Amino acid sequence: MDRKRFYGRLFPLMLPIAFQSLMLSLVSASDTLMLGLVDQASISSVSLASQVYFVFSLFIYGLTGGASILAAQYWGKGSREAVEQVFALLLRPLALAGGVFSFCALVIPETIMGLFTPDPQLIALGAGYLRVVSMSYLLDGISNSYLCMMRNTGRAGTASLITSVGVVLNILLNALLIFGLLGAPRMGIQGAALATVITRFLCLIWSVVDSVRVGEIRLRGKYLFALRLSLRRDFWHYTLPVFFNNLVWGVGITMGSVILGHLGTDAVAANSIAMVVKNLVACLCMGLGSGGAILVGNELGAGRLDTGRLYGEKVVNLSILAGLASGAVLIALTPVILSLAEITPQASGYLRWMIVVCAGNLVGMSHNTATISGIFSAGGDTRFGLICDIITLWCIVVPLGLLAAFVWKWPVLAVYVLINMDEIVKLPAVRVHYRKYKWVRDLTREGETL
Repeated sequence: MDRKRFYGRLFPLMLPIAFQSLMLSLVSASDTLMLGLVDQASISSVSLASQVYFVFSLFIYGLTGGASILAAQYWGKGSREAVEQVFALLLRPLALAGGVFSFCALVIPETIMGLFTPDPQLIALGAGYLRVVSMSYLLDGISNSYLCMMRNTGRAGTASLITSVGVVLNILLNALLIFGLLGAPRMGIQGAALATVITRFLCLIWSVVDSVRVGEIRLRGKYLFALRLSLRRDFWHYTLPVFFNNLVWGVGITMGSVILGHLGTDAVAANSIAMVVKNLVACLCMGLGSGGAILVGNELGAGRLDTGRLYGEKVVNLSILAGLASGAVLIALTPVILSLAEITPQASGYLRWMIVVCAGNLVGMSHNTATISGIFSAGGDTRFGLICDIITLWCIVVPLGLLAAFVWKWPVLAVYVLINMDEIVKLPAVRVHYRKYKWVRDLTREGETL
């Protein structure tokens, strides 16, 4: 394998996606930092309300993940028309899901918050946040369809630029609207919500305008209503397992937040900070998984199966190094994180050990993300991840977490360890499945045009 060629193709894909992931995590970090200056209840309520977006993001990642499988392979094959059909196939369900989430967040926010916490103060604060932020779900669903196509057609840098500018704007608007700077109204947590809506709207406009440039992949009306049946079948065949895998995994992770939400505001506040910091540090791992998936998918779609297999091996090995490095960075940042966190001494004690757990979890997460969501998906091997998460999360981790919290009455940190061990538990099975090489496949068809 030509290492120089491999890295020369991987880095232009991986680094913009990693940077995009970092910038998105910075929004959560800025929310947490700024709301921490308001009070701990604001951090906790927004952390719980943000679980709604986390669940919606499962739809985004599930559907874009499935679409990326076909988009990357057809782009490697050189079929622009098939990629534009995949674009249309992706936009419809994402816009529908965004509309449903927007409607629910606007109409029944108290009911939604009641699922995460029994605390009346947190429910009231979180419901106010959800009402204002509700429209962002629809906007985000549509814009992510455009960004997905950019990443899979050699324009990851443009997608990263749009996201990054949006993040900077969001952070600035956060400061203005949360604290009422420069004559803006002081809105607190509702200011953070409004900043999100404005940013999502502007990013969508930018994405749409960019797509109509000459030579770019664009949304064509004819493909919204007339698509080749074989491509539609392929789309849902490969997308549904990825979608349900993300849903099974994400709802399982959300159950961890539900469990902690019933163990007190100190546990919620510490967990919200730990998750934000973990996501910031994990950006390299996420970029490697997504970039590796596109690179391997391009090779498989072009019929270069041996090269795709070699590239996959290299990506998986790099993912282990990335996980170890990310965990080390997280541990090193612990003193800084604790000094900046405006939380109670009890919550600070929780946070110190939660960071240690997250650091260990990053190694398994990096490997499993690059392998399951990246390499396996690149070749259409999408069912294994679903089965793996059903077993590890819903047969092991979630039941043990519920028992530990509500039956055995274990301490908060012991419960936290249990609900964060899924990545390590499934690591051996992932390694065994990888070696079967069921993912080394060309999924494209000839003549996928209308």
